[in-house]
Amino acid sequence: MAQQTADFFEIAAGRRSVKNYDPESKLTKGEVEELIELAAKAPSAWNLQHWKFLVFHGGEAQQRLLPIAYNQQQIVEASAVFAVLGDLEANKNAEPVFSQDVSDGLMTEEIKQILIKQVEGAYKDKSKARDAAFSNASLAAMQLMLAAKAKGLDTCPIGGFNVQAFIEEFSVSDRYVPIMLITVGKAAKPGRPTNRLAVEQISEWI
Repeated sequence: MAQQTADFFEIAAGRRSVKNYDPESKLTKGEVEELIELAAKAPSAWNLQHWKFLVFHGGEAQQRLLPIAYNQQQIVEASAVFAVLGDLEANKNAEPVFSQDVSDGLMTEEIKQILIKQVEGAYKDKSKARDAAFSNASLAAMQLMLAAKAKGLDTCPIGGFNVQAFIEEFSVSDRYVPIMLITVGKAAKPGRPTNRLAVEQISEWI
């Protein structure tokens, strides 16, 4: 893995979507797990951590994914591919997450019960549960890409894949919704520079 940098502004400004990777560059299982651990530090509503990562690491796994991702060559050239899934039943995480907080002295049992009632009330609305799965898992996806860049790697988020085929091929349960794929590896070519809309066009002061 390349030299890592701690300068956030350099990382954020320098991140590009890279589609051409050095297929000889490999990541160890430990390096992959470290990226997931950093991604999981992302914020989430009620700290429910509405995400799950399916990891495609190695030739056989990435070849299985290739046709589902419309034969994009980056799928097999990257060092690994992460499928980011959103948790439609993240309310089930409330008990274990809050119980640990109580054990660690970060929350009282009374507050825990109040929060669980809030969560269960919110999750009666399936459309809101789906929105939460997408928005919160996307925060983790962005964090994963920034973590990879900080470690000298490059990434590309991919929305273009056959979602239904993905679900069937990899036996994704109804609890999860596939949101995006992220390729990670050493760039063989730099990402294409892109322009951004001016601050004045994307912001409004109230």
